[in-house]
Amino acid sequence: MKVLQIGTKDTYALRQKVLRPGRSLEECHFKGDDADQTFHLGAFVDNKLVSVASFYYERNPAFEDEDQYRLRGMATYEEHRGSGLSRALLRTAFPLIKQNFCSLVWCNARISAQGFYEKTGFTTHGEQFDVPEIGPHLLMFRKI
Repeated sequence: MKVLQIGTKDTYALRQKVLRPGRSLEECHFKGDDADQTFHLGAFVDNKLVSVASFYYERNPAFEDEDQYRLRGMATYEEHRGSGLSRALLRTAFPLIKQNFCSLVWCNARISAQGFYEKTGFTTHGEQFDVPEIGPHLLMFRKI
């Protein structure tokens, strides 16, 4: 397994299959994907991209920290889940985020992923909320 920085478009197929089934690839482009401080990571198994995550320099007003990164679009093909790929993406991302003088990462986590985020050091902030057409989420964060 290798974790590498990847291009925005490299995330689309996984986002579509895992996070936005039935939607077009264009709908898998997120606001901020091409911003200067955004970066995307991919985990490769046997030279095949099987897990992705995107990180955006984006402040959430729920947190006092001035400089923050948002984790978004984390997706892993079902047959590769539970093998540590998403953890590896986070382990690679956190030092890069710290280099940008940020010490907080936040995300809108699907309820189904809450356990994963808690195991990787994230904490829930506030109450459950609904993202239209996607489902229930929690705001979660981690200090790094």
